[in-house]
Amino acid sequence: MPKKTKTIKKTDKKANKPWLKKIKPSVYKIGVVDTKKILLIVCEGQTEELYFKNFPVVTLKVEIIDLGGQSKIKLVEITQKRFKKNIYDEIWCVFDMDFNKDNKKQFSDFDNAIKKAKKLGYKVGYSNDAFELWFYLHYEYTDQKNHRSFYYKKLSRFWKINYVKYGKKRNFCNKIYQRLIEDDKSSQLKAIENAEKLFLNQKHLPYHKQNPVTLIYKLVKVLNDNIKR
Repeated sequence: MPKKTKTIKKTDKKANKPWLKKIKPSVYKIGVVDTKKILLIVCEGQTEELYFKNFPVVTLKVEIIDLGGQSKIKLVEITQKRFKKNIYDEIWCVFDMDFNKDNKKQFSDFDNAIKKAKKLGYKVGYSNDAFELWFYLHYEYTDQKNHRSFYYKKLSRFWKINYVKYGKKRNFCNKIYQRLIEDDKSSQLKAIENAEKLFLNQKHLPYHKQNPVTLIYKLVKVLNDNIKR
């Protein structure tokens, strides 16, 4: 249907009627709405915190909180208490088993923390035995149950340092992401494939019996989908 137009009388035009005067459009302050998704990563140490902070993410807002060493279930409970779920598109709890033969409750604590986190709708990047397994998988594959000391020794050899002495220092942790990306012998793609293979072969087992395993590869894939190309 043709658009209707209003007829202007010549007499009105000559009389310079007010309604014919040009009116400037109103100026409104336009607020900028940030539509980026927000992802929260809650972890238990600076190794994890600084590793994730170095991903060059641009299309996703990432908040990373280091709650320090504590029980796994406590980490989930603090996350529930301190951070409102409706603010974030995804919440990730990142923690390790870190086997300790003197801790009789560690298996149930590990399993219950994962179950509680999932019940709350969180994602869980758990590793058994240690987060360093993820770094190791950039270089080699293993399906043997290893204590974290095994990965410390291997990383010391790969990186030509004493990992126990220097690998946990803040300055070193802050460079691990870049080190893994730039090292010709390291492959993040291989690490993802290795970690996925380990998980798929053990996902039917209780969480504490999945060893070695690391679900960090799932979080890394999310971050990779949003990095600067």
